[in-house]
Amino acid sequence: MLPVRPIFSPSDSSGLAGGGGSDRAAACRPGSDCRLNLLLSYAGWHPDPWVERLPRLLEPMGILSHRAGSGKEAQDVIKSIPIHIAVVDLGLPLDLTPAGVTSTEQGSAPELEEGGARLLELLHRMSTPPPTVVVKRARSQRDDHRDMAQALRMGAFAVVDRPHDVHDLNVLLEVLRRCLGRFYDGRWPGNVAT
Repeated sequence: MLPVRPIFSPSDSSGLAGGGGSDRAAACRPGSDCRLNLLLSYAGWHPDPWVERLPRLLEPMGILSHRAGSGKEAQDVIKSIPIHIAVVDLGLPLDLTPAGVTSTEQGSAPELEEGGARLLELLHRMSTPPPTVVVKRARSQRDDHRDMAQALRMGAFAVVDRPHDVHDLNVLLEVLRRCLGRFYDGRWPGNVAT
C-alpha cells in the first residue's frame, strides 16, 4: 500500500493556520491544547477503514478526532465536547448492540435504523451547527441523489464518496482544508477572534 501523505501541512499559510510555529506540529492528545475537535462518524464494517487512517494524518496538526461507530456514540460525543467540524457517514447505524452487531444486521427495518440521517438532523438543529462533510453510501444513483439533496438541505458543506484509496483520502483532506478556510477564516477555531 502506498503511504498517505496529507495534502496540507500545519504551516500552510493558504489553508489552516496562516504561518509557521513549532507548536502547530505538536501531537494532539486528550487534555492537550488541541485547536480543533473533529467528529468522525463511520459505518465500521470495512476492513482497514478510512476512519483509522485519517486521525493519524491529522493529529500532528493539532486536530483531535473523535470517532463514533453509531448515531448514539456520535450523540454522546456531541454532548461532551464542542465539535468544530463533523464528518457524517450516511451508512452509520443508529445504535450497536452489546455484541457490536448493528441492529439492522439483526433484522430490524434498515430505514428506521439509519443513524447518519438522524445525526445530520441533530447537527442541523444545534444552536451553532458545525460545518459538516457527508460521506455517501454506496447505493443506487437514485438513492444517491436523494442522499445528496437531504445532506444539502441540512446545510452540509460537502458530500464526498466513501474513501477507498489514497486518492479518495486526499480528496477528503482537501475538503477539510477548504472547510477550515471558509468557516474559520484559515485559522484554528480556538484562535478565531470573537
